[in-house]
Amino acid sequence: MNAGFGRIGMGSVVGTGEGLSRSGAVTSVWVKRGMLWLLAAIIIGSAIWLLMPPSEGNVAQTEPVKLALATVDPAPAATAAETSAAEAAGLDRLKISSQTWRRGGLGSKALVTFTVRNDNDYAVKDVEIVCAFTRRDGSHLTDRSRVLADTVSMKSRKTFARVPVGFINVNADQAKCSLVTARRA
Repeated sequence: MNAGFGRIGMGSVVGTGEGLSRSGAVTSVWVKRGMLWLLAAIIIGSAIWLLMPPSEGNVAQTEPVKLALATVDPAPAATAAETSAAEAAGLDRLKISSQTWRRGGLGSKALVTFTVRNDNDYAVKDVEIVCAFTRRDGSHLTDRSRVLADTVSMKSRKTFARVPVGFINVNADQAKCSLVTARRA
C-alpha cells in the first residue's frame, strides 16, 4: 500500500493525513446539529416561560380578607335582637391576650403561639383565627386562617403553642392574628 492513499475496509475510508474516518466526520456534524437544536429549544422554552402570566397560586393577595362577626349559638327562644347582641358580646368577651410567631418547615410555614382569654359565662369551642402577614415596611402580603377544635373553658385562658397556620411568603416579617368566630360549647 502507498502511504499517500488510505485503505478500504468495512465500508469506511480512513484518511492517512487527517486522522478521522468519514463516519467520524459525519458523527461530529450530527452532534453539532443536535447541540444547536438543543440550544434553540432551551432559548425558545425560556422565552415562553418568561412571557407566561403568573399562576394564581404564586401571586400574593392584594386585598385583605373581610372578617365576619362571631357566631354564638343563642338560647332556642331568643329573638333576633337578642341574637345579634349575644354575638357581639361573645366576641367582645373573647380575645387574644398574647401572640408570637416563628417560621417552621424550612422557613415556608408559620407557627403561631397565642393565648385565648374567655371572659364569658360559658365555654367556647371551634375558635377561628385569621393571621395577616406583612413585610417589614408594613405592606400586606397574605392572610391565613385556622379553626381550633379545642374548647376554652369559661372565665379562663388557654395557650395554643406553635399552631401551624399555613404557608407564608418568604418576605413576611410581621404577623397579626385576630379572632373571627367561636361557638358555644
